Amino acid sequence: MSYQATAFNVMIASPSDVPAEREQVRAVIYEWNAIHSMARKIVLLPVGWETHASPQMGGSPQSIINDQVLARADLVVGVFWTRIGTKTDDYDSGTVEEIERHIAAGRPAMLYFSSSPVELDSVDHEQYLKLKTFKASCKSRGLYEPYSGIAEFRAAFNRHLQLQLNEHAIFQADGAPMGDPSITVEAEEPTLELSEEARALLKAASTDKNGVIIHAKFIGGTSIQTNGIDMIPSEERRVIAAWEGALESLVLYGLVQDRGHKGEVYQVTNEGYRVSDLL
Repeated sequence: MSYQATAFNVMIASPSDVPAEREQVRAVIYEWNAIHSMARKIVLLPVGWETHASPQMGGSPQSIINDQVLARADLVVGVFWTRIGTKTDDYDSGTVEEIERHIAAGRPAMLYFSSSPVELDSVDHEQYLKLKTFKASCKSRGLYEPYSGIAEFRAAFNRHLQLQLNEHAIFQADGAPMGDPSITVEAEEPTLELSEEARALLKAASTDKNGVIIHAKFIGGTSIQTNGIDMIPSEERRVIAAWEGALESLVLYGLVQDRGHKGEVYQVTNEGYRVSDLL
């Protein structure tokens, strides 16, 4: 089923040390599209220099990225850990330049700083000091989000993206995209990339009275139970791995969450129930 929707570009601005976070930003965006784009008539397009910049001569690399990608961005998501990035002509890094220029243009930016543990020998001291200076400069200019791990980052970004899309003027029905107000897309209704096991587990858990999944490991094997059913049909390790991977993907997509904090008890989230209804 196709439908008309307005496309908004979400630029991911980050140095090279946070590839996992970049993937999580894309995953959350795809999840939002799968659940909300048809009702909202909005499609979010994750963009970045590595995927949306093309070879061009006649300017500095950063100026070309600014023209080809940043100028068309409606929302910028900036993520940092230990590095600030490669210096440009005017800023400490290309990532900082993208964020600062986007803010100066009056467009929304969401910033995240990781406090995840790191091996000291792997940290570039000069990069880290510049990052600390930039982070300090952000304190008096708005709000940013610290996080300590990938799961925490994903949950925070998912929540914040919902708030931005619900509250910022450019995403409202009477607003207009900042980059190109004429863009519309003819899109097929998107779906999450869930395995057959993940779909079956989510559907079964959604019919459980409390929406609970129990992941138990014992001497005789492993079980993943919900609604009174052990979802793992055999003790073959390949089969167990497939169902454990299914549970992990549901957690990754924010469709279920760990309630016991020991990897044993999970519960279907509001988004999980919504997706289950679409399956």
